[in-house]
Amino acid sequence: MRVTTKSDYALRALIEIARVDDGEPISADELGRRQDIPKGFLQAILADLRRVGILTSIRGKSGGWKLTKPAEEISVADVIRAVDGPLVSIYGQRPEAVSYDSTAESLQQVWIAARYSLRDVLEHVSIAQLAAKSLPEAVTDKVAVEDAWNPH
Repeated sequence: MRVTTKSDYALRALIEIARVDDGEPISADELGRRQDIPKGFLQAILADLRRVGILTSIRGKSGGWKLTKPAEEISVADVIRAVDGPLVSIYGQRPEAVSYDSTAESLQQVWIAARYSLRDVLEHVSIAQLAAKSLPEAVTDKVAVEDAWNPH
């Protein structure tokens, strides 16, 4: 999996929104300033997140962006799918839709297992956990393994 700039920026913006104590909307300008995200790029990301129902925009002088549901209910996987599509794709297709000849057919199982492993982490980390800097034990256990830090 390759994490795109778009996904990274989307997650960083949502962490900032989740950290707003009073639940008031936060402007795109303020989000961009806090996370050093280019305005045009951020606007497109926020629009993608609104389109899938993660964010809502509030118009007016004190308007901005708010989460549509509690940050605990929004996973990292939800955000990545919203801005970049499926977690794993092969030539733009989901792993179960790809077919191989008999010599390479086991490769499909590798792609499906890889997707399952990604979901095992990304679907179980919420925006609230990221904002609170309190990751689930299943994630911190994986990070504690020395080999996890080796770039191979």
